[in-house]
Amino acid sequence: MKHVVITGTSRGIGFEMVKLFSEAGHRVMALSRKPESLQALKLKNVQVIACDITKEEELQKIAAHIEKTWKKVDVLINNAGAILNKSFAEASLDEFKAIYNTNVFGVAGLIQKLLPFMDSTSHVVNISSMGAVQGSMKFPGLSAYSSSKGALITLTEMLAEEYKENGPSFNVLALGAVQTEMLAEAFPGYKAPVSAQGMAEYILDFSLNGQKYYNGKLLQVSNSTP
Repeated sequence: MKHVVITGTSRGIGFEMVKLFSEAGHRVMALSRKPESLQALKLKNVQVIACDITKEEELQKIAAHIEKTWKKVDVLINNAGAILNKSFAEASLDEFKAIYNTNVFGVAGLIQKLLPFMDSTSHVVNISSMGAVQGSMKFPGLSAYSSSKGALITLTEMLAEEYKENGPSFNVLALGAVQTEMLAEAFPGYKAPVSAQGMAEYILDFSLNGQKYYNGKLLQVSNSTP
């Protein structure tokens, strides 16, 4: 039984991951700004906690709760993400900052708070996007989103190097098109070849086993464009 923290669990891939980890018998702390949908399911071994990862005081509460209860985190999946589909000229600086606050700074803040509860066997999995990979196809209107997810890739590589002696493994998955609400916001009308549940199954397996073979690595998880 692993102790698993997952962010961005109100819908899409995160929502499906929580259900799968619960079915597999693991203990899950599901963090979301909108926890109601998961709370209604009353899943076994799942704690659903309202949390905005961009707020320092809320991250501190999560850390305090883990210290009081679990005392260890085996897997952290940073799945929460924000998207803005607007031309660069029209996007305000505040809108740009809001995307980075969730996709980069919120992730960094949560990792900092949970590191004391991780060891060399723990695994941090950051969820990025194919649009953030250098040389990949880019799409107009996603400058804030794709660049923030690019920053997350580099952050992952840096943390893997910094903690390679004693700390957890860090890897990042650049996902291609998955049929989620976020995809519909970015590409209205587009039908993705992969379901949220299908991708959730892949991430679950990778989060439990990927650290045996990878550290500081970007894995492209896509069979389509976008």
